[in-house]
Amino acid sequence: MTGEKETLPFVLTGPAPARDTAAGWQHWCRTRKLFVPAPVMDRAAFGLLSRRKKMLHNLHRTATHANLQLLDTPMSRTVEKLLNGRIETNALKIKPTTRAGVMVSGGGYQGKTECVCEIAAAFEERWLALHDYLNPDARPGSRDLHIPVAYVQTPVTAKPKSTCKAILNFFDAPIDTRPDLPDLIRQVTASLRDHGTKVLILDDITRLRMHRADDQDTLDLIRAFMSMNVTLVLVGVDIPGSGLLREGRHDPATGQWRLPPPRHAKAHGLEATQTERRFDLIELDRFHYSTAPQISAWVQHLNGLQSGLRLLDAGPGMLTEGTMPEYLYHRTNGVVGLLERLIEDGCREAIDSGREHLDEEILEHIAIDLRDSDQRDADAGEVPNVPEKPAPRQRSRRGRNTVYDDRGPLGTAQKGAR
Repeated sequence: MTGEKETLPFVLTGPAPARDTAAGWQHWCRTRKLFVPAPVMDRAAFGLLSRRKKMLHNLHRTATHANLQLLDTPMSRTVEKLLNGRIETNALKIKPTTRAGVMVSGGGYQGKTECVCEIAAAFEERWLALHDYLNPDARPGSRDLHIPVAYVQTPVTAKPKSTCKAILNFFDAPIDTRPDLPDLIRQVTASLRDHGTKVLILDDITRLRMHRADDQDTLDLIRAFMSMNVTLVLVGVDIPGSGLLREGRHDPATGQWRLPPPRHAKAHGLEATQTERRFDLIELDRFHYSTAPQISAWVQHLNGLQSGLRLLDAGPGMLTEGTMPEYLYHRTNGVVGLLERLIEDGCREAIDSGREHLDEEILEHIAIDLRDSDQRDADAGEVPNVPEKPAPRQRSRRGRNTVYDDRGPLGTAQKGAR
């Protein structure tokens, strides 16, 4: 008699969902909060498990550390307030006016994409529920899927045609073998309209280089997308320094960037509905460590991160007491993606070695290796510089809450900072 196959819900089957297709985006939206972390267990309870259950628990713990919960930060909450307000306001507009867009800037590995996608996914859930999962703008006789949010990655070598094709690929729309640009634009317009799309996210937008004629034409096309009754969200590394806003003008009265209209009277056949295109620009910054409130925010983030770890000897304050906050800041420069990588690899080492906790000695042997970032464009700043590990002698001389800026130590924080 064959026994029933044991299911391991924490082990993913098949490839990870690709959010740059409608099916992948919707699958990710449905499943992004379904992962169940391993139960908290100490050495005594772990010792009572059978050999097989120990192996499975260790595998579950590894999966937990590889899928750490997305944590709010003071910076992400600021982005959420602006972006969520802009998306909802635009979605409720019935006037045929150009929808203001949002640019989300920041360094590599600072969580821009995950932050924006989470905000957009939450909006999509609310919008679908509001309309009973039906498209309120459906055309008579059509049965198109209702897709409130479209997520597209800017092609590495972007051209107007390739950008249109990336959007059409998201909707799995048929594309002619040799289409001309006006036809592609009409298809994009039809896909956004027929699927009831309210938000169009273009990630890695700073892959555009303004010294290339094709990229300038692509930016003209992107500006024209704003007349399609969608909220255009551009995500990129250091947008102000990329050249995308070189011709723009910041309006201090509104806090918005005004971009001039396309260089041509029509943007590849699309009439401009407004003489100036407006974007709100917001920075998703890294953590800083130069004031007591900044140190406190960093420690609170470490505390939230620590609550998700499943090491058998992980006592309270493992990441937040002594010199650990300062050490972790120096190893990561306050970049949440680098911190996650360091902690994930450190936890793996702690489990494999049997030490079952994290400290500076364990982490000292962990290198933050970003060589697996093949899909990121290093020339566009998508791969950050990894800070060098501080020398042990320097660490032993510093106080518990030494305040740092980009140049080095400034002094010691007040006790109330912790």
